[in-house]
Parts: sequence; structure tokens; C-alpha cells
Amino acid sequence: MKYPGMGDPYKRKKTIKFLAITAIIAVSIGLGSTVIQAQLNQNNPLKVCINDKETPYKMKVTLELVIDGLPTPIPANINAGLNGDECKRTMYTLTDDGTIYVEWEEKYPFEIGHFLWMWDFPLKDMDQSKSTIYVNDKESPHFINQPLQDGYNYKGVFTTKAYDETKDKDYLPPEK
Repeated sequence: MKYPGMGDPYKRKKTIKFLAITAIIAVSIGLGSTVIQAQLNQNNPLKVCINDKETPYKMKVTLELVIDGLPTPIPANINAGLNGDECKRTMYTLTDDGTIYVEWEEKYPFEIGHFLWMWDFPLKDMDQSKSTIYVNDKESPHFINQPLQDGYNYKGVFTTKAYDETKDKDYLPPEK
């Protein structure tokens, strides 16, 4: 089978030259974009390690999670970088009691959603129309965009998309 541009030796040479130039351009753009993104994210507190940074801005908040009506523990050592070779992030936990520690070089508008994102919380599996965030027992109008404030208690009540609410209801008549 002959591919277009490969039958005639002149056309074949021209096609291979075109493909080689295209490959060089694609690799150059890919490497260039990687370098540019690395430079832009160098001071992004949501993406960098703070192991070797001076972090005078500190905050401590608590988070409770309830998923489908059940209390859900927040694991210890999320982003904590306890081993010397691990990356300590700006938002981390040390214990499983829901305490989140926040550190950065300067004041930054951290949000509860930032922690959920850094933790890889499966927010896409949640029905956001049935989920809410409470701040000090008051419902937040900002949902996961609620800014964090030192010493505050946050409670995330989430309902998964696959959750069947009918199993929580008792359709039997009351016992006599």
C-alpha cells in the first residue's frame, strides 16, 4: 500500500522533512509550556512545597465531614510531608481529629475548597445541589469557596450522586 506523498522519492523526502519539523515544533512547544507553567506556579501556595520556606502566616481550623448522613473521618498526615523526602504542603493535617493547619509566607485567601482539592476529595461524585458547608454552625452561602478564618469550625455535609435517600425512610406503619 502506498501512502500519499510516499511513492515519489522527492515527495517522500519532502513529507518526512515536514513531519520532522512538525515533531520538533510540537516538542518545543510542550517543553516551553512546561517551563512557563513551572515559573508561574513557583509561588502558588496551592502547588508548592513549604519544607524549606519561612512561613510566618499560620492558621488552624477544624473540619467535620458528613457524607450521606454518616460522619466521615479526615485522615491524619494529609500533605504533612513527615518523611524527609515528602512534600509538605501549605494545608495539611497531623491527626485524624479534623484539625487543618495552614501555613504560608504571607496572608492568602485560603478556602475550604482548596483543602478538599489538595486532599483529592471526590467532589465530582457529590451532588452539589444537596451538599452544603457550615461555618460555626451557620450555613455558608459560598459553599466550598468559603474563606478560612483562624479558629473557625467548618462542617461539610455532602450527598453523593449515587445516594438513595429512600433507604433512610421507613415506610412501614408504626408499631403498636
